[in-house]
Parts: sequence; structure tokens; C-alpha cells
Amino acid sequence: QMADPFLYNPGERSDYGCLGHEVQIEYLKAYVCRPSFSTDKAVIVVHDLFGWQFSDMRYITDLIAGHGYIAICPDFFKGTEPWKPTDHWHDFPDWLKNHDPTKVDKEADVVLKYLKEQCGAKKIGVVGFSWGGMAVHHLMLKNPQLTAGVSLYGIIRDSEERYGLLNPTFFIFGEKDHTISLDQIFLLEDKLKQYCKVPYKIKVYPGQVHGFAQLKPEDMRPDDKPYIEEARRDMIDWIKMFV
Repeated sequence: QMADPFLYNPGERSDYGCLGHEVQIEYLKAYVCRPSFSTDKAVIVVHDLFGWQFSDMRYITDLIAGHGYIAICPDFFKGTEPWKPTDHWHDFPDWLKNHDPTKVDKEADVVLKYLKEQCGAKKIGVVGFSWGGMAVHHLMLKNPQLTAGVSLYGIIRDSEERYGLLNPTFFIFGEKDHTISLDQIFLLEDKLKQYCKVPYKIKVYPGQVHGFAQLKPEDMRPDDKPYIEEARRDMIDWIKMFV
């Protein structure tokens, strides 16, 4: 029995009026938001298990666009049902078998092609949350076209090949995330020190739970707000440094 990893109840989050629009890219739907000026820099946002239409993901996509990037959140679930807040956690392992975060390469390639050919993007980064964080860790090991990555509370755990990052990668964790133990974080840090040949960073935010960094302002608890804002600033700073 897996405890609910979102201490922030996703069912009680506020609605959000989006700034971007939806597009069809080959067989994928995606949400795109562009900055107010033209740019050749883009960021792919990999959604969490609640999918590409979850309002938190659209908020983050808009936030990144506001910093001067073409931001895109594709449907990595390819039209299948995302996980719902009403679903039961004992069904989660079966759901995950059909939604493997390490099987995103084809979709990433479709989106990269779109960004380069249709949007004129020359430098492209990727950020991902939870399920999307695992996808980012995977993509940063496999796809050299992604010039930088930020994985928020998602790591690949069970592969010895998970430390050879191709480009700069930043891992963000909450101290109280009971889906990722501090032991796992220390192991990741230790192994990256040994094997990783590109810049990387690992940071743990005090008192924060799984899913903390994607909250909209009106959904934040006052005690958590400084850490949420810091994590987002750190995420943007990493992207600005390398993309």
C-alpha cells in the first residue's frame, strides 16, 4: 500500500486561466506558451502523473515562458488516461507499467523536431515533475539534443547506467518526500561525484513534500512559500545558465 505522496491535495487546487494554447504535433497534443518577444530558446515541460492538462503544469509552463522561453508541455501519455486524484494507490504499480517514464524517447524526438523546425529553437532544455522528473533523468542520459535538464522529485533508481549524464542536470528534492528517501539522494550524489562528467547539482528543500514546487501562489501554505519560490528560482537560474 503506497501512501498518498501528495500531501498537497491535488483535488483541492485552484483553477487556472492559461496564457498559452493547445496544438497538435504529429500524434501528440501539447500545450504551448510563448514569451512576448521572439527567441530561439525553448523548454520542454514534462508533466507529472496527473497529465498535461493539470492546471499546475500549465501554470509552470506559463511561468517558464514568462522568463523568455518557448515553453511546451506535450501529452507524454499519448491520449491515455492520466492518474486521477480519486484513483487508488494500490492500482498505481499497474498504471505505472503502462506509463513508463523511461519510454519517452519517441515523444521527445517528435517535440524536439517541432521546436526546431516550426519554432526556430536552437537551444532546448527540459524540466519535469515527479513522473516527469524520472523522464528528465532518463532523457538527460540518452538525448544529447537537450542542453540542460531539471528533475523535480523524480529519479531513476534501479539502473547502474543512471549516472552518465550527457548535459548539465539539476535535481530538486523535498526533505519530507516519502517517495524518495534521503538515502537515495545521498547515493545519487555519491555516484554522480564518481561518474558524472558534466555539471550537476542536487538540492534538498527543508520540510517540503512531494509535489511542492509546482503549486500556484494561492495554493501555497505560508510556511512553505519561501521554499517553493526558491526552488522555482533555482530551476529558472539553472535553465538560464545553460539554455
